Amino acid sequence: MKTKRLWYGFIAVIVLSFAVLLYFGREIYREKPPIPDQIITTSGEVIVSGQDIKDGQNVWQSIGGQEIGSIWGHGAYQAPDWTADWLHREAVFLLDYWGNAEFDHDYKDLNNEQKGMLEARLQKEMRTNTYDVGSRNLVISDLRAKAFKAIGDHFTGVFMDGEAQAHLREAYAIPVNTVKDQERMDKMNAFFFWATWATVTNRPEQEITYTNNWPAEELVGNRPTSSLLLWTGFSVIILLAGIGWMGWFYASNRGKEEHNDMPLENPVMGSKMFPSMKATLKYFWVVTLLMLVQITAGVITAHYGVEGSAFYGIPLDQWLPYSVTRTWHVQIGIFWIATSWLATGLFFAPAIAGKEPKYQKLGVNVLFLSLLVIVVGSLVGQWMGIMQKLGYAENFWFGHQGYEYVDLGRFWQIFLFAGLFIWLGLMARALLPALRARTENRNLLIMFLIASLAIASFYGAGLMWGQQTHLAIAEYWRWWVVHLWVEGFFEVFATVIIAFLFVRMKLLGAQIATTTVIFSTIIFLSGGILGTFHHLYFSGTPVAVLALGASFSALEVVPLVFMGFEAYHNINLTKSGKWIEDYKWPIYCFVAVAFWNFLGAGIFGFLINPPVALYYMQGLNTTAVHGHTALFGVYGFLGIGLMLFVLRDMDLTVKWKDGPIKFAFWSINIGLLLMVLISVLPIGLAQTWASVKVGFWYARSAEFMQQDYISTLKWMRVFGDTIFAAGMFVLAYHIFGLKFGWTTEKK
Repeated sequence: MKTKRLWYGFIAVIVLSFAVLLYFGREIYREKPPIPDQIITTSGEVIVSGQDIKDGQNVWQSIGGQEIGSIWGHGAYQAPDWTADWLHREAVFLLDYWGNAEFDHDYKDLNNEQKGMLEARLQKEMRTNTYDVGSRNLVISDLRAKAFKAIGDHFTGVFMDGEAQAHLREAYAIPVNTVKDQERMDKMNAFFFWATWATVTNRPEQEITYTNNWPAEELVGNRPTSSLLLWTGFSVIILLAGIGWMGWFYASNRGKEEHNDMPLENPVMGSKMFPSMKATLKYFWVVTLLMLVQITAGVITAHYGVEGSAFYGIPLDQWLPYSVTRTWHVQIGIFWIATSWLATGLFFAPAIAGKEPKYQKLGVNVLFLSLLVIVVGSLVGQWMGIMQKLGYAENFWFGHQGYEYVDLGRFWQIFLFAGLFIWLGLMARALLPALRARTENRNLLIMFLIASLAIASFYGAGLMWGQQTHLAIAEYWRWWVVHLWVEGFFEVFATVIIAFLFVRMKLLGAQIATTTVIFSTIIFLSGGILGTFHHLYFSGTPVAVLALGASFSALEVVPLVFMGFEAYHNINLTKSGKWIEDYKWPIYCFVAVAFWNFLGAGIFGFLINPPVALYYMQGLNTTAVHGHTALFGVYGFLGIGLMLFVLRDMDLTVKWKDGPIKFAFWSINIGLLLMVLISVLPIGLAQTWASVKVGFWYARSAEFMQQDYISTLKWMRVFGDTIFAAGMFVLAYHIFGLKFGWTTEKK
């Protein structure tokens, strides 16, 4: 396959995909659910203002936002989805009011004919769009205003100190007085009402709501739309067609691979170790410490799921609430994975060029200090925000933005964005001599720089929203960061750097590495860029977003089905020669990446990606299954594998003791698998059944989640978690032992 044609294909995929992504991003701007200037009753009473709704969104963000329950299905799983919860409570309030007024009974005690009559009235009441474009006011009935007051009082009790809601606070892992004053609580209730209104109100001149009839709620007529069912079927057809094409491609290219003679000795043995390369060691020590902190935060977070407000009797939520530990668990995971990958680039860039630019070590050290400040500063700011020690603006800039995976305050975001460009500069100046040399690696180097540029640039999407940006718009840009930055261009970067590692060791020819990398990137980004939309089916977006997301997210799965080829190739590499055994465990980490790419990103990803599946599963533990197995299983193991490769190359004169690293590798993999299969997945499937049978609100309710068998499944997670944590701590023991000698021996 000619490299020139592949470059044309790569450029075409990038240009066309981003043109479509941006065009429909504009459509999201145009068709987002409107925020009214005022919500008023038919009798003229002003309930709340549009500014109250915007301020309420900021209150919600300040207490943890998506790290404490969810909105429109996005967020944490311990507390309810607040929009689904509000919707069900409002529907029951209206039905009970009418039932008692006309039949002297609550709705649940009526016969089917009476229920049907009231449900028809309810759907007319709640689904009719009464937003006036001219006045920009939303008009609701006086009865609905009473429902607003009653449900607002309930939510106030949950988030403040209501005695009647104490059992719910325990079930939701929400500390007393999470919101400190009534004014802030009233504004957050206004935001919850508006976000719920968008889930049940039909778009103008359409029969579907702003969130495409999500969440499932029979009382108000929220059922899967015809478009949702159609595109689900179409996504399956696309998946099968893609698998067929990839199968044909692999079959037709068997035997065409370039075969290299295995070197008798390690080609990189004796390579010069530049000062900046040695300076990356401290990055990996910090990565290791962050992994341990993340595991600790994860253990505490998981335990809140069974004890609510305490950690084995200690009232830990007074100092470290669930929303803090979950924020840190997610954010630190991103930090250590990204740091590992960035440090790997800094290590190998001078090695590839064979020389080190002036002041490169200084740049590496300055970047290291900057990353430390960002990590510590953002984590402290998030704690201060959640503990309600910051105002609206201060929280936005230095505290907690409330959006999962990009929780850190705007100041820390800008700081990190600048740090990524410092990293890009260090990478570019180190690689330029190799680019000028016009060697056979030149195309691979160009792709390396493109991936590095994309990593630095695409994090900037996280700066595209402001303090009070509309939620649908913030979600659009947030998934640019989460999907395109984390899941997209980091994957491209990893593919390129792994190819470089194998080329450098002469295990792979430069030409075949180049064509494989560019081709793999084309295949991955063909589905991956527009696959971003599969996160936005129910986030106030038009139907076209659903269609594109369903189609292209199916294409994302296609290359993952063939991960077995990559795993087989990597396993064979470890058997190719005596010296390659030194790299056995780094390469085995790449084998694990292939396995988790297939299972976590592929199987568990497609389990929830089709529109009708996600309609019932979004925001349930099935999402956590995909999140853990894809984020840690794929990107975490990539980070660990790259780190081990660097540490191996730092000192080739010693032999690693096999016991600790072997125990760590298998414990981490087995622990992750057990965590998912015996706890998180069964809970998610039970919730899915409840979501289909009763409604999404029930699947996330305390009533369902506090059942004895669900609690037992939560406790069973301790087996997988313990094995996993043991593996991580032994991995840390191995890594620090490489420096201090307890996990190495002379060859």
